Amino acid sequence: MASKITDVPGIRVGQVRKVGDGWLSGVTVVLPPPGTIGSVDVRGGGPGTHETDALDPTTLVPTVDAVVLTGGSAYGLAAAHGAQRWCEEHGRGFPVTGGVVPIVPAAAIFDLGRGGDFAARPGADMGYDAAAAAAASGEEADVERGNAGAGTGAVLGRGAFKGGVGTASVTLEAVAPDGPVVVGAIAVVNALGMPAGAELPAPGSQGLNTTLAVVATNAVLDPAECKRTAGAAHAGLARALNPSHTLADGDTVFALATGAVALDRSSEQARQISLITLQSAAAEAVRLAVLDGIASAETITTPAGEFRAFGA
Repeated sequence: MASKITDVPGIRVGQVRKVGDGWLSGVTVVLPPPGTIGSVDVRGGGPGTHETDALDPTTLVPTVDAVVLTGGSAYGLAAAHGAQRWCEEHGRGFPVTGGVVPIVPAAAIFDLGRGGDFAARPGADMGYDAAAAAAASGEEADVERGNAGAGTGAVLGRGAFKGGVGTASVTLEAVAPDGPVVVGAIAVVNALGMPAGAELPAPGSQGLNTTLAVVATNAVLDPAECKRTAGAAHAGLARALNPSHTLADGDTVFALATGAVALDRSSEQARQISLITLQSAAAEAVRLAVLDGIASAETITTPAGEFRAFGA
C-alpha cells in the first residue's frame, strides 16, 4: 500500500463528493486525535480561509479539532460549520461554560461552475458527512486519491488538466529516542502551475486556483515549531509546481502535531537537528503528495467541458 497521511497514528481522513447534475466538487476533512497542536502558513495571493487566525502561536488555543479542505471557493467554507457541528456532538473542542467550542480551520479551492452549475458547491451537510466519514475510518486506513473530496473539481495548469487529491508519508528513524517519527501529508492540487519541468499552457478561463495541504506528524511540537513546520512544508509545494504561491493562488499549508513521540532534545544542537530533519521531511511529504494528486487524477467530462488527466 502506498504511503499516506494516515500512516501517522491517530490521523483519519474523510471525503465526500458530488458529481453530475451540475456538481463537480467535494470536501476533505482531516480529523486528528484530541489534543493535537496545529498551525498554518498561507502564502498564496488569493486565499479562501476560515479560522486561520486562531492558529497563530500567540493565541489562546493551541489545539485543532479538525481541518476542512473544501471546494466552492469562499462559499464552500460553510463546510467547516458542518465539521464543527460533528465535533460538538462528540464533545471535541475548547471547553467553555455550557459546552465546547470546536476549533475547525478550513481552506477552499476555486472550482465554481466546473460541473456546469455555479451554485453547486459544498455546504455544512457535506462538511458534517466528511467528518463523520473520517471518524468511521479505521486506523491507518487508505485514503482515496485523485478525483476525491476537495479534489473532485480541481484542475491544473490554467485549467488545461485535471488536478486532485494526493497523499504521502516519510518515516524518520534517527530523530527521536522513543520510536520513529512519521510525517505525512495530504494535498488538494488545483494549481495555476504545472509539475516542475512541464510547460505551462497558455492562459485560459480557469485562472483562479489554489493548492492546499495538511502535513501531520506524531512528534511533539509546540505551536511555534508547528508554525515553522507549516512554513517549511511550502518548499515541497514550490518544488513540485511551477509557478506556485502566485497572486492567483490561495496556497495554504496546515501543520498538525499529535505529540506521541518526543524528539531528541538532549542538547540544543540535537534539538535543532531533529527539527530541521522533521521540517525537511514535511517539505518532501508535501512534494510527494502534490505529485501523487496529479498522477492519480482521472479525465472527467462535464457540461462545462473536458478536464483531461495530465499525461493522458
